[in-house]
Amino acid sequence: MGRAGPGLATRETHWTPAHPKRYSRRLRRVMYMSALTAIRCDPLSKAYYQRKRNEGKRPIAATICLARRRTNVLYALIRDNRTWQPDSPPITQSAA
Repeated sequence: MGRAGPGLATRETHWTPAHPKRYSRRLRRVMYMSALTAIRCDPLSKAYYQRKRNEGKRPIAATICLARRRTNVLYALIRDNRTWQPDSPPITQSAA
């Protein structure tokens, strides 16, 4: 009976991708570019970005966090059939 040496994967273990198999690359790029613009033009987004940087995230990771946050807010607006009101209370806890 043979023995598996180090570095050989068993049947129970398998590799999983870091990103989903299906996603819109166009939409991802649009949200990333909107986050870059928001960092320059929106004080709240810039503060969120700086908070993530102060937590130790690299610039690209902090920008992706902001893009994900903006995506979550956009999804909540669509789900609740609302329009963006800058002075309204936050839609989700993460938007606060």
